[in-house]
Amino acid sequence: MTDISLNYARCFGAPSGRAVLEHLRKITIERTLGPNTSDNELRWAESQRALVRQIEALIARGRGDKS
Repeated sequence: MTDISLNYARCFGAPSGRAVLEHLRKITIERTLGPNTSDNELRWAESQRALVRQIEALIARGRGDKS
């Protein structure tokens, strides 16, 4: 069976995949929340960020990055 990380690298290695990943980063990791953000909103945002970071980690592993 092919390692799933290779599939992530292939999927997000194409121009359209890179555009999607950049969009995901903008709406999650690069998004800032105000001081009145509730605990639930903070937890939701952090869960979304964790998912994008997991995708990026799988892409890196699929590419053979050493980090």
